[in-house]
Amino acid sequence: MSGHSAESLTVHIEQLSSASPAPSLVAAKTLLLEYGRFVIAQPGTARFCYGSLENEAERLPVGYEDQGGGCLLAWIVDEPAGFVAWRALPPNVARNAWEMKRLWVRSAARGTGLGRLLAQAVLDRAIAANCTAIYLDTVPEAMAAAHRMYLDLGFVPCPAYNDNPIEGIVYLVKHL
Repeated sequence: MSGHSAESLTVHIEQLSSASPAPSLVAAKTLLLEYGRFVIAQPGTARFCYGSLENEAERLPVGYEDQGGGCLLAWIVDEPAGFVAWRALPPNVARNAWEMKRLWVRSAARGTGLGRLLAQAVLDRAIAANCTAIYLDTVPEAMAAAHRMYLDLGFVPCPAYNDNPIEGIVYLVKHL
């Protein structure tokens, strides 16, 4: 898959719901847990709670829907290849804004533009929902390509909006 662009591949992005087919829900949970294993393998992530991520995976997609958000699963041909989620931020953080979470693209699909397609799909949904901004946090040292992509999409640094304990984390926002 690497070396091809997402546009030249057969990509299907599916918004998950509790009525989604079981194979889609299982694939999304698997991708979310892969993301978690990647994060805990990075230096400085000792306080990242994998157990809470396992609970999050078990509740997909309801946990995000309950927070005014959702999640997307990307397939390339018939293989699950990427995942992203979002949730509404509390009004004391930002009014009418979302937080993008857990963007993950399997290694075989990296370099195809799939991460950009998933991020743009969340941005498009936020615009359609009349959101004013999308926030996210990332660790450039561990996720350099993702950080560059966020900057290319127009995200800019912002003050911390949560108490994420991971070392080297940066906070970004894109005003819509």
